[in-house]
Amino acid sequence: MLHFDNSMNDNIHDSTQETSPVFRTLGLTKIYEMGEVKVHALRGIDSELYAGELVVLLGASGSGKSTYMNILGGLDRPSSGEVYYGDQDLTHATESELTEYRRQHVGFVFQFYNLIPSLTAIENISIVTEISENPMHPQEALELVGLADRMDHFPSELSGGEQQRVAIARAIAKKPTVLLCDEPTGALDSETGCLVLSAIEQINKELNTTTAVITHNISIGNMADRVIHLADGQISNVEENPDKIHAKDITW
Repeated sequence: MLHFDNSMNDNIHDSTQETSPVFRTLGLTKIYEMGEVKVHALRGIDSELYAGELVVLLGASGSGKSTYMNILGGLDRPSSGEVYYGDQDLTHATESELTEYRRQHVGFVFQFYNLIPSLTAIENISIVTEISENPMHPQEALELVGLADRMDHFPSELSGGEQQRVAIARAIAKKPTVLLCDEPTGALDSETGCLVLSAIEQINKELNTTTAVITHNISIGNMADRVIHLADGQISNVEENPDKIHAKDITW
């Protein structure tokens, strides 16, 4: 039986383990069966993600980006291959172990904000912190994304960019080791999108959270430490980015 204890966050964030991957995948494949049709979403992914880095997963629709991220986040299982979080084998984890892993170690941000309309911004965050073992205060999370002054507003009173930043605050309030963002700017204009990316960038820097951002927008790759290109369910190229720019300076 796997045991995802809280000390794992501290171990992965420890500077002595910077060279140890947070995630490692070996021969990762995923096949979806739709009647007699088999869709090969992933075709043998070997990869590593490291502590504190910001990675952009770049590729067209259908390239396998979301499937890959969902497997890293414990939302889906591979058809074959192996995936490790630190030294823990997620491939053979039980459903209850994966639930515990997601609850304590992974923050998710999606294209659509999934806020509860009847709750204020701070209440939307509190529903996560109440079930976490070592969370930050909800107001602190809102301060990190620049929305402390909007904490008593309902989602309907917030702009799209503000709602997405509340969603980011909710994701990071439990102090996750990993932040997984699937098209976080997909429903936003470029100016608002840059505000959201700046919040993600700040979280990555201040909390040392390993961050992966899915996008089909090539420009967003400019803010990453590494860009992993996916095509047809495979990693086609990995680029180091020594000259990355701040999210606020991205244009598209």
